Amino acid sequence: FVVGTQNPVEHEGTYRLPEAQTDRFLFRIKMEFPSIEEEEIIMKRFNKEDYKDMLQQVKPVIDAEGLKAICQTIDNVHVEDQLFTYIARIVHETRNSADIFLGASPRASLAVLKASKALAAFNGRDFITPEDIQYIVPHALNHRIIPSPEKEIEGITTEEIITSIMHNVQIPR
Repeated sequence: FVVGTQNPVEHEGTYRLPEAQTDRFLFRIKMEFPSIEEEEIIMKRFNKEDYKDMLQQVKPVIDAEGLKAICQTIDNVHVEDQLFTYIARIVHETRNSADIFLGASPRASLAVLKASKALAAFNGRDFITPEDIQYIVPHALNHRIIPSPEKEIEGITTEEIITSIMHNVQIPR
């Protein structure tokens, strides 16, 4: 399990990861700046000298057996054949879109599938829905595609391209 952070301001002396490496991350989640209220809470929390003691209060929420049980639950989530096709079509479109220089790999399809199953299980279901897939796709693909130079010049984001692709792929019912 790896969490990587990237600050767009601090690029000097650092280099983008190659596509083959970014493809190994499940999600790229973009975080916005906190609201004024949230920033005040952050400052107050770190203003106390005992904030380091707060780390001592952190307790495990699951053990290895519990984690295995969760993984088994996710593995047992059912996927209808048309949903495999739906995921494959979305990812395939990233490879055939004029808006994209480099499309998503088969690893992206697996990421969407696994994360959709986890989302369904999290929501108390033993099956995935098209809505699960639609929720997961932007987070699982936004770092796996590279827009065409023309789209980058136009300021079109990967999220906009992914949204367009998802609108063009028929939703199974």
